[in-house]
Amino acid sequence: MGAMLRGVRWTIVAGLAMAWAVCDRAQAGEEPEALNPFDAVKQARDDAIPGYLEMSDGQVFVGNIYMTRDKRLKMEDSSRQVGGGDGTADDGSEKRQREIPLRVVKQIEAKVEKEWVEKEWRFKELALDEKYYTGRTYPVRKYVYTVTLKDGRKITAPVAEIFYVKPFRDLESGSRTDEENEPIRFMIHKRDKGEPGTTLKALAYVKLIKLGEDAVEEGKKKAAIAAKGSIKTPSKRKSATKSKSSEDEENIKPSVKTTSEDDEDRPAPKKKANKKKLTKKQEDM
Repeated sequence: MGAMLRGVRWTIVAGLAMAWAVCDRAQAGEEPEALNPFDAVKQARDDAIPGYLEMSDGQVFVGNIYMTRDKRLKMEDSSRQVGGGDGTADDGSEKRQREIPLRVVKQIEAKVEKEWVEKEWRFKELALDEKYYTGRTYPVRKYVYTVTLKDGRKITAPVAEIFYVKPFRDLESGSRTDEENEPIRFMIHKRDKGEPGTTLKALAYVKLIKLGEDAVEEGKKKAAIAAKGSIKTPSKRKSATKSKSSEDEENIKPSVKTTSEDDEDRPAPKKKANKKKLTKKQEDM
């Protein structure tokens, strides 16, 4: 009973203290901050790691990288990496499932295991097993990923996980809004396929994920190089026509008539006297 009374007493004291603080703020002319119950909850991810993500088509995204909260990389480890990743084979044991937290990962690098172009087949009817070829094809690719840990160990296996990259705010171009700075979602696959009618080149994939402060500087340099490469340069045809026109202008020379020595020795032609016709009156005179 005494403990209950003490709890009630402390609750009353806390309520009075809060009311007193609100009154002091009102007397000072300050209005309390209004809370919006429908406002989005903004929480910084404490498990995000700075780094960069590079795509196979050359795009580079620099920012804070993280996975779904409390998610780990799941890989089938068939080799025991001892002594800093020497690749020593396991002693006849079966593949084991490993869960690796992202904080101990230094790098994730993709390698294309196999790629091909598949024909698109569809069922004629839902209840029948008969298929027909649509005349279209689509690209297919299989990947394996080499995960390098901070202690130097390496594990190579297929991986299927989702990563998020929240780009850093670009201070040079001005402050970005929260909508522009939304995290970008990427997925790495064990097997991936493109849309019908597309090519293998068009099927872009996550090529490299590098984590750490050093990786941020490396990613910024790569992003700058990729941005420069995206600037269009004049075509070879235009430059060729320009050089051709300049050559033509150089080849055009003013036509000047020169006299040779033989021409100087020749006598100048005599001028014919202008004879005027006389009228009949002049002839009679």
